[in-house]
Amino acid sequence: MEEKSRLSRLTTIITQLQSKRIVTAKYLSEKHNVSIRTIYRDIRSLEKSGIPVVTEEGKGYSIMEGYHLPPVLFTEDEANALITVEQLVLKSKDKSFSDNVSSAIEKIKSILRYSQKGNADLLSQRVYFGGNHNEEKSSNNLMQIQSAIINYQVLDMEYNSSVKVKTSRSIEPFAIYSTNGNFLLIAFCRLRDDFRVFRIDYIEKLSAKNEEFTPHNMTMKKYFEDYVQK
Repeated sequence: MEEKSRLSRLTTIITQLQSKRIVTAKYLSEKHNVSIRTIYRDIRSLEKSGIPVVTEEGKGYSIMEGYHLPPVLFTEDEANALITVEQLVLKSKDKSFSDNVSSAIEKIKSILRYSQKGNADLLSQRVYFGGNHNEEKSSNNLMQIQSAIINYQVLDMEYNSSVKVKTSRSIEPFAIYSTNGNFLLIAFCRLRDDFRVFRIDYIEKLSAKNEEFTPHNMTMKKYFEDYVQK
């Protein structure tokens, strides 16, 4: 039983190493409820089995760039969860987001066991989320905004507010959240010299500047405490 548990943990660690740029021993020990010493032994076992785990002193572990392992098979529940997520995403009003997620899930579905493929097709026809009934996509900017967030890239935008006031702004994107079916962008607005919230479907034009900004000393928790609750 212990050996099976360890095998399951090693398999999951491999998946976690593939899905993140770097993973710390502390993170893995907390996720698997084992000691850091046990994680060290697990990493050595993976290395001995031929998996190129890269150790970055003082930082953590990663898989050697360019190395790919055969995909781990999904359980039926995991496959069903993916199909449900896909149906939810298809209701998104942003075309760039729904197109990319559908493409990614299609690739994931390609590695499902043969018996799961038919079940996935059946489930996709039986899961329904209300909202956005006409399936109209009212924005196409979400993926570009996500890229700007992780690369600290300044964006220029033409924005048409809810009261139809048009403005040109340079913004430093911080975060995205969704409410009532709409994606909202939190960004530092250089025009207002403060953080503002913008509905992504109100952005009429968006372009990336060849300029990076310094990350702000801001977290989602701090933003909601400072700007929303007050």
